[in-house]
Order: sequence, then C-alpha cells, then structure tokens
Amino acid sequence: MLNVSEDIEKKIKRLRELGRASAEAELSKAATPPVPVKKPPKKRRSMGSIKERERRKRIIVGATIILIIILAVSIGAYVYLQNRATWELENAKSRKLAELNTYFKPGSELMNSTIGKEAYTELRNRILAAKSIDEVNAIDIKAAYTEAMDKYQAYIAEQKQIEYEKQLNRTKQEKVKLIELEFQPLLSMPLPDDLKKKAVDVLANLEDRVMSATSMEQVNSTNPAPYLLELWRDYYFYLVDSVQTQSVILEKNGVKRILSKTEAKSILGSITDYRELMGYRVYRVEYVDIALVLPRDRINGAFLSPGDKVMIFAKNGTSSFKEIANEGYIELVLLPRDAGVISVSEAQSQTTSSNTASSNQYSEQHQSEYQPGGSAVTNSQRTSDVYTSEQSSSQSASASYSYSVDLTEILKAIAAGKIQASEDVKEQLRAYGWEVVDLEKESGMLVLDPNAQFLVILKVPSIFVPDILSNQQTIYIAKVTT
Repeated sequence: MLNVSEDIEKKIKRLRELGRASAEAELSKAATPPVPVKKPPKKRRSMGSIKERERRKRIIVGATIILIIILAVSIGAYVYLQNRATWELENAKSRKLAELNTYFKPGSELMNSTIGKEAYTELRNRILAAKSIDEVNAIDIKAAYTEAMDKYQAYIAEQKQIEYEKQLNRTKQEKVKLIELEFQPLLSMPLPDDLKKKAVDVLANLEDRVMSATSMEQVNSTNPAPYLLELWRDYYFYLVDSVQTQSVILEKNGVKRILSKTEAKSILGSITDYRELMGYRVYRVEYVDIALVLPRDRINGAFLSPGDKVMIFAKNGTSSFKEIANEGYIELVLLPRDAGVISVSEAQSQTTSSNTASSNQYSEQHQSEYQPGGSAVTNSQRTSDVYTSEQSSSQSASASYSYSVDLTEILKAIAAGKIQASEDVKEQLRAYGWEVVDLEKESGMLVLDPNAQFLVILKVPSIFVPDILSNQQTIYIAKVTT
C-alpha cells in the first residue's frame, strides 16, 4: 500500500511539474510581444483533414478526462492512506505515552527526583517526535524505567554513603573529644614520668583506633573506661607507695579511714569503675595531740587508760551518727575539779535493850457422879491460881564527825614545797586519780555524775582534727576492744 501511495505521489508531483512548466511557457509567451507575421494565405482544407483533426481533438479530450479521473482517484487514495497512517501513528504514540505514565507514575519517589524527571521528559519527547509506528514501537519504556531506577537507586545509595561518611566523621571528632575530656583529669595529675608516658600512649592509640574506624559500630565500641581504670589504679597505687608511713588515710565522700597500705590497695583494687575510684583521696598519716573537755557519758564513761585505741563519732541530727575518725589513741584523761575534793562523813551509834517476862498458872478440878435409883447425881469442884512478873530496860549512844580536803590546795602546797614527804603525797595522788574510777568499776557503783566533765588528750591523725573540732559538742569517743 505504501508503494502504491508513493507511486501516486510521484505521478502527482510529475503532473504538477508539467502543469507548472506549461504555465511558465504560457506566461513567457504572454510577456513576449507578438511579432506581426504575415499570414500565408489560407488553404482550403479537405474534409478528411477536418475529420482527422476532430478525431484527434476527441482523443485528447478523452485522455485528459481519463487523466483527470486517475489523478482524482490517486489524490483521494493518497489522502486516505495519509490520514490512515497519521491516525495509526497517533494511536501508537498514545499507547506508548500511557505505558510511559504507567511506569513513571506522577508523584512517585522516582518522579520526585531529577533522574526520573529527566528520563520521563526524554522518553516523552522521543515518542512525540517519532515519524513512524516502527520508531514508536522501538522505544522500550520498561528498559528505560529499569535503567532510570537503577541510576536513582545508585544515586540514593551514593547520597546515603556521603551522608554516612559525614556523620561518621562527625562522630569520630566527637568521640575523640570525649576521650580527650575523660583523659584530662588524669593527665592533670602529678603523674610519674613512666605512668604519664603510658597514659599518653594509650590516649594516642585510642584516638588512632577511632579515626581509622570504618563504621559507627567501631567508633562507638571504642571504650576508654577499662584503660582509664587501669591507669587511675596505677596512679593511686603510686600515691599509696609514696607515703613514708606504714599506714595511709583513704577519704571518700567526707569519710576518712586509717588503713594499712595493703588494705588500702585491696580496697582500691576492688573498684571496677574509674569514676568511683576518682572519688578517693590518699593522705599521709601525721599524728597530733588535741585536748577535749567532754562529759564522761560521751567518753566511754571515763573508763579509759593511756594507750587505749579509740574511734570517734559525731551525732548527726537526732538519732543518726557518723564516723569521724576510725583510729585514735588516748594520751591522758584528767579528772574533773569536783573529784579533787575529799569529803568524809562518819557516824557511830549504840543501842542496848533488855526485856524479861515470866508467867505461872495452877489449875485443879474434881468431879464425881452417882446414879442411885436410876437417876444420875453429879458433884464437881474446880480451883485455879495465876502468878505473873515482867521487867524491861534500854540504853542508846551515838557519835558522828566529818572532814573535807581540797586536793587542788594540796597540789599547790606541793608545788610551793610546803608539804613534808611531798613525794609520798604525789604518789598517793597519782593512785587516787585513777582509783576513783577504778573503784567505781570494782564496786559496781556510779559515784561521779554522768555529766561530770573530763579533760581528754587524744592522739589522732591531723586530717581528722577539723572534723573533730567542728563537731566537738556532739563528739562520742568509743574504745576499740579486741
């Protein structure tokens, strides 16, 4: 059908060229002015020539009519075929555009991207610009969609990777800053050279591990805590070993304890969190003597002797207590002034009593009974005598005396050299000072008032002194027994 239409088109084009050529010839004839030619004298035509000319005219007219009919049919066929081809091409384009919209759906994730929009526009322009159905059918929408989707997925993956790399780098920087921040307290300490070098090397190793990580998991899994725990433990062991004494003081949360170096290392070594370890302080033990005036009920009833090991507590509030010092020693306990006065009161009484009493009693009774003639006759007689005597006497006698001696005045007299045998007196006073309390224990009798004030000299580490003095009004001293 296409070949026939092409032949018709060629014929029509040829006829148009012939018509155009004849028209141009007529125009050229009309433009050229006619040259007057002298006509030859007309000859008389014969009947045969006239008929021949008519026949030729009829042939030319018939041929012209046939040619016009052929030309009209050809033009109609061409127009029909041309319209049919155009209609089929438009239908093919419409079907292809519908297929395009099926794959490239408006509002889809792909169509919201530049890649999808460019691919859709390119395919649509190719469809609309196609000149034939074969050209339209040659456009593979599915393959183009798959290619565009692959490009889009690759683009998304690339963008995600770029964003992941950015986030990974930010995480690395934050992790490095965090590690440096956690190492800063340790590095600010007066570390020995070997321990400081070890800490710096560990820090550099952790930073290199973070910066060379290829995933978030590797960055987040880099934990400096175990390394810091080991380094802080080494530092505290160094502090304990650097103390010259056999004991050290460990303080945490305001609670101070005297421990041997072995005990201190054992406690520090059992801690599994370096942050908890950082809460400890290590102090050197330096003993000082302090004097406290306390009532006897707060110093173990004053039943203390020089050299006794004690612990010191303070009352916190109404019912709770806190430990201030877990170790201290008694140096001296002085009795209160009231105990330095000897008051003796003696009383004597005698009573004599005598009482004598006697009593005598005599009784006699006689009875007789007769039964003459069946009747009973009774005759009775009774005699009683009582003798009583009583004597009493009593005697009583009483006597009392008292005296008082002020030991303070005796001490002053000894110091002034006004007492003979002062050494014997001093020895007796030394014994007296402790025997008052010792006799209380032996006799089981409380003689001195529980509120009696005693002067206590304590030997304690200097680190405990501020707490002891600030809580002096609520101090309790407990004796450590073994």
